[in-house]
Amino acid sequence: MANDKVAPLGSSENPIKFNDQDFQTLMEECLKSGVLFSDPTFPAEQQSIGMPEDPDPKKAIKWQRPKVLRMPVFVEGMTGTTDICQGQLGNCWLLAALSCLTMHPKLFVKVVPPGQSLSKPYAGIFHFTFWQYGEWVEVVVDDRLPVRQGRLLFSYSHTRNEFWSALVEKAYAKLMGSYGSLKGGNISEGMEDFTGGIAYSIKVSSRTPRVLWRSLTRALFRGSLLSCFIQASNYLDIGKVTGNGLIKGHAYAITDTDKVKKATDEILLLRLRNPWGFIEYRGPWSDKGKEWDDVDKAEKERIELKETEDGEFWISAEDFSSLFDVVELCSVSPDTLVEGNTPASPSSAAPQWTISEHEGLWVPGSSAGGSRKFNQTFWKNPQFELVLKEQDHPDDEDEDDGEDDEDDEDEDEEEMDPEEKKIAEKQKQKAKQCTVLVELLQKNRRQTGKLNFLYIAYHIYRLQGVCLSRNFFMTNRPVGRSGKYQAQRGVWRKLHLDPGYYTIVVSTYRPNKPGEFFVRIFSKTGNTLGLTPLLSFSSSICVFLPSVLDKDYHLPLETCRELIFGEDTGGRSRLSRKQTETLLSTLRNLQSIFFRFDTDSSGTMSPFELSTALEAVGMQCDGKVVQLLSERFASGELHMPFHGFVSCFTRLRKLFALYESETSQEVKDRGINAVSIWSDMLYYVSKITWTQASF
Repeated sequence: MANDKVAPLGSSENPIKFNDQDFQTLMEECLKSGVLFSDPTFPAEQQSIGMPEDPDPKKAIKWQRPKVLRMPVFVEGMTGTTDICQGQLGNCWLLAALSCLTMHPKLFVKVVPPGQSLSKPYAGIFHFTFWQYGEWVEVVVDDRLPVRQGRLLFSYSHTRNEFWSALVEKAYAKLMGSYGSLKGGNISEGMEDFTGGIAYSIKVSSRTPRVLWRSLTRALFRGSLLSCFIQASNYLDIGKVTGNGLIKGHAYAITDTDKVKKATDEILLLRLRNPWGFIEYRGPWSDKGKEWDDVDKAEKERIELKETEDGEFWISAEDFSSLFDVVELCSVSPDTLVEGNTPASPSSAAPQWTISEHEGLWVPGSSAGGSRKFNQTFWKNPQFELVLKEQDHPDDEDEDDGEDDEDDEDEDEEEMDPEEKKIAEKQKQKAKQCTVLVELLQKNRRQTGKLNFLYIAYHIYRLQGVCLSRNFFMTNRPVGRSGKYQAQRGVWRKLHLDPGYYTIVVSTYRPNKPGEFFVRIFSKTGNTLGLTPLLSFSSSICVFLPSVLDKDYHLPLETCRELIFGEDTGGRSRLSRKQTETLLSTLRNLQSIFFRFDTDSSGTMSPFELSTALEAVGMQCDGKVVQLLSERFASGELHMPFHGFVSCFTRLRKLFALYESETSQEVKDRGINAVSIWSDMLYYVSKITWTQASF
């Protein structure tokens, strides 16, 4: 019997429709009408370029479909690294990641769904999927591409009539807001968004050439994406070509490793690719290096040595280690971060991993407390509880952390050099602890129109599940951290912690910097992982709101306080899990009601709109009372904003409860809508709320 179970929304099999555009529906409509698709959400205009227009008329941009060329194809033969060449856009970081992706067919088809073509049936529409903060998103584009002086302005293929890479680039640009939003970046961004994996860096100098080569070989074998670059000492050095043909500050894809025999020596090699599609390394073991003269023809054919200028070249491990500074890796799952022999049976299988994800935000004046340097406010940052109850299994073997060196499971201890023996000893010590992978990403920074990453980091403290106060942070140091604050999209680290209870604090370097974040934590099965936001009136429910409310309807701290103290907290300044779930459900309903009765879509409520909205939630109030409420909760404006509506509802609920519990018959006889009663009760409830909030 067929399994008709629908994949979860947001999975790669059932991605979220970006801009609510459904590829299949749109394509069928175009085929039926005979009109090629023109995307209204990413128009063929300068705003989609996202950069100033060149005043030279000769450099004017035209938008053309591939069909203007003779015999255009989506993919020419097999996809490969030479299908991706960088155009007039500083996005080598993205194209290097895309080059890496072509080396992994199973990962590639997640991003580039098969069956797409520039031949019949053709409707001028294509679709691609990208990972975005825990969810896969499907992006639809038309095939109108920016062209200048008869050539594609941005990404193109060596095979000039092939267009898949240019269309992937367009789809990603649409997701980020414009082509200009792709200028400058870290390779790890592209790697993660193409795979949903975890990206991290290795300093080349942290390993000997042999150990580094072995590490990268295993990573490629396990399906990891690899890239590398030479650090530029200053801004002016970026893009400079060195004497040996390498480019500073430029991203290269690492596409393969191999070794060849030359006389009695064994040469360890790495194959790199320049996303430009030209300008290659000219040193030893490059395409035309004289070192190949003494290598058997069969060996050269086996590793597919090519002398063509296609951006791809070989380099020895020794020279790579002396010339490059950083390697970036992206493991498609935590399983690829763990070494171990292939299990012979299910009972000996390596431990599985569980993942917990959460979105939140830093709110100025509330939950954006800054770094530990700002000890007056650091404690206000979002806090999460992490529970680890069981240490790693004794036979678990660990791969690299982005910092630590790694051992080689295929060699006996007698064959290990001193560096490898040191690593093996570290592995034994780690086996007594719990392995946890923690990543913090800041969200949607490219979409603002100007790339401006905040400096972010996280710290982990040992303590059993309570909301930590300022006094705690003044007297305790973290037991784990992501490292220095970094102005990049994500910070990641693999940690080895003793079983116990921990609190994770996520922060920006400076306080009061607004931003959204995404946290994901992987833990091996056998550990109980609880990642739950810890609530207090200081950080309150702000950490929850991005997943509940539209981004234009976030609540200020004062309103969050009212919500919490509107509940029966038993004198505590935090909510139980059940109370939190109920409260968030109420907020969803209030937002829905606000949208429905805000008939002019102004984002505010008039007294008339407020009256009908209150009736919808079962609160019947006469005109005078509604006017009183509007004046009190409209923040001095003529109409009431959403947060005022939430405050109004919270107070009214308390007032109705007080009225129902009223024992005075005189008060009952005057009725719920007596203005004097409302005025007195509003003052009374307000005083109760803020007296509680002061504790």
